[in-house]
Amino acid sequence: MSGLPIWQQPMYDPEAVQPMRDELVAVGFEELFTPEDVDNAINRNDDQTIFVMINSVCGCAAGSARPGVCEALQHPLIPDRLVTVFAGQEKAAVAHLRETYLGQFPPSSPSMALFKNGKPIFMVHRYMIEGRRPNEIARFLQQAFDEYCTRPGPSVTPEQYAEVVHARICGSKIPRFNG
Repeated sequence: MSGLPIWQQPMYDPEAVQPMRDELVAVGFEELFTPEDVDNAINRNDDQTIFVMINSVCGCAAGSARPGVCEALQHPLIPDRLVTVFAGQEKAAVAHLRETYLGQFPPSSPSMALFKNGKPIFMVHRYMIEGRRPNEIARFLQQAFDEYCTRPGPSVTPEQYAEVVHARICGSKIPRFNG
């Protein structure tokens, strides 16, 4: 990673944020690492719903957003595809997502968007997450899934979901990356 330009290097120690990644992967998310990955996931015209979570090390991601998303995906209807990019880690991918696909929305981490045919059809900003409990986030997302999605859920079995470990640490406790 030290071969990356300084602006593309991760802000936080990759090992320290791994549990935050694992939490989403455990419920069916695919990680996107490059602008090309973002394009391949979102720039589609196949009527699929693509749910994107911009992951973050902040406290509201740990306490509300990730647990709420995981719970939401236990619903009978879910998006066709689940992808995630990590703010402050895959900087080029996040910048590309924001500039190319979310340009009409202010940057927000964490945040979530539902896309169809390359266009955002539903957006959750950080201000909509802060101060809310995971079950409130889950219900809000499930309402959107009911409106826009047709894939049968859940994303993982209830037994697999019961094994998900929620990473409850926030950014103030995460060591910075020192290239």
